[in-house]
Formats: sequence, C-alpha cells, structure tokens
Amino acid sequence: MPLRDMLKLDHITVIAPTLADGVAHVRDCLGIEVPFGTRHDYMGTHNHRLQLGGSVYLEIVARDPMGSDPGRPRWFGLDDQDKVRTDWSEGRRLRGWVANAENLASVLSSHPTVFGEEVSLPTEEPAFGFTIPPDGALPLDGAAPSIIDHRGDPTSMAVIPDLGARLHSWSLEHPEPVALAAFLNALCIDRPPKIIKGPQIRYRARIETPTGMKELT
Repeated sequence: MPLRDMLKLDHITVIAPTLADGVAHVRDCLGIEVPFGTRHDYMGTHNHRLQLGGSVYLEIVARDPMGSDPGRPRWFGLDDQDKVRTDWSEGRRLRGWVANAENLASVLSSHPTVFGEEVSLPTEEPAFGFTIPPDGALPLDGAAPSIIDHRGDPTSMAVIPDLGARLHSWSLEHPEPVALAAFLNALCIDRPPKIIKGPQIRYRARIETPTGMKELT
C-alpha cells in the first residue's frame, strides 16, 4: 500500500511542564477549558483532550508526578524536563504532532533514523503501536510527527469532548523550510502544517471556536 494511502493527521500536541500549565495556556489562547483525558500508566504521563473536527484532536500532555517509571524513555521528549521548560518559557508550547499510519513498518523502513522504533502500548495488553526514538526525543526536534498505528481500532472520537473547536489551519516555522517541506511531502500526510521560514521550530494553529477564530501557539 503506498504511503499516500496510509498517513493521516491524528492529533496536535501541547507539551507542558504540568497539566495545569497546559490547560491554562489553551484556555488563555482559545477560551476553552479542555477536560481531563486519561492517565498513561505505561508511560508515566497523563493528558487532556479536545476534538478539533475531522477525526483530529488536540492533546495536552505532561509527565505524571504520580506516575510510575515506565522503564523506557517516555514519549514526546517528556524525560527531558529542562528542555520542556525551556521550550515553554520561549512560548513554544504547541510542540508536537502525531500522524496515523496503517502500516507502521513501511514508514519505519523508509525513514529508520527519524522516527525511532515501534513500541507496542499499553505494555501488558498492546492495542496500538507508537514510534519513539531511542532517547524519547521528538522526531527531528518536533518538526516531524510521531507515528501511531491504531491497528484497526482508531481512537473513538465519542470519548473525546467536542466543545465546538475546529482546526482551520496550522503552520510551522523552521530554519530549513524547503528541505523539511520536501520530507513531509514525501510522507504524503493529508494535513501537514504549512512550512514557513523562521529561526527555530514554532507551531501556530488557527482554531475556530464558539467565540471566534483563535490562535494556539
């Protein structure tokens, strides 16, 4: 199956020092209080989630202070709390994204050094595969998506609150926009960010809310 038939935008992610920080930031940007989602006992993290339309959602994720050590690097670079806090203080809070692949092995074989390895999760009763680099860092420092394989059971939007927010468009500033755009185009993701030249990685998402168009950064 060609890549263009396999990769779809799954969710965009605010990576926060704490969940409270993340929820407050999204509330300030969008005027929406994002409800709690779930605890990832197998990763030592937890999240809040919000539907954005078209089977895409927003995730706010942080390390769970009450969580256990997963025994391996956490996803979204959350083991490196110094970097998480530095990015946060620089206003780089919408920091990662996830694309859905129907054949994760094919993606990994084409780009073995970018995405890391497929990790089957949850650990005891695996339901999906997720790519995590050996050190847990974001792929290409967040310029490339993490890849998820739902293994035939996609995330149920029914369990994610729908408060009327809809992703209108999103962009990514990057110091090498031409090379990055070529890489993402080769992945054939259905809704990649618009790539703009900038001094460092910085995402912006325009989101339609019940009170008007807002920007999440």
